[in-house]
Amino acid sequence: MSLRFGREAALWAVLIFIIEVLIATVWSQHRWLRGFVGDVLAVVWVYFLLKMVIKADATRLALLAFAVGCAVELAQYVAAVNGWHVENRVLRIVLGSVADWMDVLAYAVGFLLVLGLESFLARLRFFFTPSPRRGEGVKMHWPRCFSLSQGERG
Repeated sequence: MSLRFGREAALWAVLIFIIEVLIATVWSQHRWLRGFVGDVLAVVWVYFLLKMVIKADATRLALLAFAVGCAVELAQYVAAVNGWHVENRVLRIVLGSVADWMDVLAYAVGFLLVLGLESFLARLRFFFTPSPRRGEGVKMHWPRCFSLSQGERG
């Protein structure tokens, strides 16, 4: 692992943050969307925040993002057991106030979503890689069944 700045990860983090804000404000009346999907996206958001500054493989960063979600859930449980309350309304919305196993399930789904998304993005990067020679544009990698022989290209 090493430190760096990832522009693509930063763009994903901003996009997911905007979606999270919309879920918390505009679509707040939809409990399932706010409760479950919001927690799934929270892990994905933390993943892209980590990926923005840490260069490491996707599985390690996804596990770290999942661990952050579980740590927040554990903190909610400890706070409830000890009778502690978060007074700040924004922090209470962001961090939550009630520990729930469904949140941990949502974090696990977020972990799996990250791995699936990274696999999909890796395939896109493979198909649209820049050509090694300057000025040739985008080199596309087509499956062999779509390739034309030299005589058919015209």
